Amino acid sequence: MSGFLDERANLAGKVAAVIGGGGGIGAGISLALAKAGVDLAICDIDAAALAGTEEAVRSMGRQVTAMVVDATDEAALDAFYDEVERACPRLDIVVNVAGGTKRQLLSEASRADIARDIHRNYGYVVQSVQRAVPLIKRSGDGGSIVNFTTIEAHRGAASFSVYAGAKAATTNFTRSMAVELGKDRIRVSCIAPDTTLSRGNMAAMPPSFAEGFARLPAHAQGKGLEMYIPRGEQPPVDALADAVLFLGSDLSTFVSGMTLHVDGGTMAAAGMLDWPFGDGFVPTPLAGTLARLYRDGDEA
Repeated sequence: MSGFLDERANLAGKVAAVIGGGGGIGAGISLALAKAGVDLAICDIDAAALAGTEEAVRSMGRQVTAMVVDATDEAALDAFYDEVERACPRLDIVVNVAGGTKRQLLSEASRADIARDIHRNYGYVVQSVQRAVPLIKRSGDGGSIVNFTTIEAHRGAASFSVYAGAKAATTNFTRSMAVELGKDRIRVSCIAPDTTLSRGNMAAMPPSFAEGFARLPAHAQGKGLEMYIPRGEQPPVDALADAVLFLGSDLSTFVSGMTLHVDGGTMAAAGMLDWPFGDGFVPTPLAGTLARLYRDGDEA
């Protein structure tokens, strides 16, 4: 059965560029592609993480080109693609993983904060796709571009407003490019994660967030996720890597312009939470939960 799937996926021998492919989610994606027989060009702002991923890819017998790059630096990203053009005989898959934000009200954000969030969640993606397309076209075989967006691009995200707007722009840019590149057999799609165990998600929250969780008893620390995610747990990096393998492979030959939500069902739930104390899936807590939170008008 695995031979049948490998043949249908047709990943072995392809070449992928992963922007932000050195650490965290990006590293998981890079390693999954390498295990599937894909050669890689990867860049990341974290030099140590990039070196570790590069070594791991080489240990699998795959070719890898690695550069320390801040994806929001236009000259540095151009230099990376110049090296991809020089070092790689073809380019079949591009994955734009890099991104990030910090939790912040718009009224508290500086103009520099706003510009940074727009560029690292949308602007660099446009540049990456523009540079990648001519390289993918060289083979005449088409290819696949996968842009990472977020569930926040599909809902109102208070305190993440600029990030959510930039990711929504990436989502619609992806749809538009899917139409523009269809005749070239280049597919363009999105992956929209929600809460994941990544450095970026933890860095987005203020220090008080982690401090508050650290004060909770161990048995209580995961209860919020059990209420929020219908699956009851966060998607691991492997789940996101599997989505990239699907969208990058020939298994998705006629999938383009779509957003694949890898979130354990939170997008489908649309605000329905599994409240405790017998309340179940409803958008707001009922008497069971409220009775535990408030007693005689006071917070419990």
